[in-house]
Amino acid sequence: MKILLFGRRGQLGWELERSLSVLGELVALDWDSTDLCADFTRPDGLAQTVRLVRPDVIVNAAAHTAVDQAESEPERARTINALAPGVLAQEAARINAWLVHYSTDYVFDGRGARPWAETDTPAPLNVYGHTKWEGEQLVASGAPKHLIFRTSWFFAARGANFAKSILQLAQERDSLSVVGDQWGAPTGAELLADVTAHAIRSVKAPPPRTDLAGLYHLVAGGHTSWHGYAQLVLRIAQSKGMALKVLPEQVGAIATANYPTLARRPHNSRLNTNKIQTAFGLCLPPWQLGVERVLAEIL
Repeated sequence: MKILLFGRRGQLGWELERSLSVLGELVALDWDSTDLCADFTRPDGLAQTVRLVRPDVIVNAAAHTAVDQAESEPERARTINALAPGVLAQEAARINAWLVHYSTDYVFDGRGARPWAETDTPAPLNVYGHTKWEGEQLVASGAPKHLIFRTSWFFAARGANFAKSILQLAQERDSLSVVGDQWGAPTGAELLADVTAHAIRSVKAPPPRTDLAGLYHLVAGGHTSWHGYAQLVLRIAQSKGMALKVLPEQVGAIATANYPTLARRPHNSRLNTNKIQTAFGLCLPPWQLGVERVLAEIL
């Protein structure tokens, strides 16, 4: 099996390069790759890359993920998050390859408290969500053999993340307040990468399982608020002897309205994962486990 991975140096791509390497020949590219084009602002170049490599599976871990910045550069975000994946879908169909693509809870408007199902109608609140939703549609309509994984509150040990920011602020400030009315499941890059490898192996192992193609919600088990997430991070840091100026129980909870951002965020980012767990025989671990593991690397 030959796998073509885009976005290899990103937080998810870094873990995917590890998890996918055991499945076969892996061609891993990033934006500045020289021999083959992996620049998602150049969809025509991506098409040429796919035609040259002729993979059995394409995994797209590249995206415009700067949510607030997307508000000021909607066309660039649309090219990267929608038009380029659409081209990958067309090329995947041309060579009968699978396409794995990642999306986001931000395709929903965040109403209510019920976990969103794959059958719920998206209604994005911001440019980022709109472009990711368009990307989903182009992938699904362009590549019959596709796996789209929607996730939420993504984090990784590599690069910037919420936990690192909270640890820094709790050491520098005398007080700390975190949004307490947005709910979701912090989900680690390791989990996404390992489930992706499992899913690819499942659909490619004889006999081929084209019936497994489709859209899936993929997040860790359980849910919390950003406030609860921050408190767990600080409790773990405290247990490891880190000196904190703000203790876990001293973190204040504030409303989204009191923390304005350029892009609107959904209040309810809970995702129902029954479909993926049933289809692929999975038991998704609680979100706390992933946070504990990443903090073991950071601290």
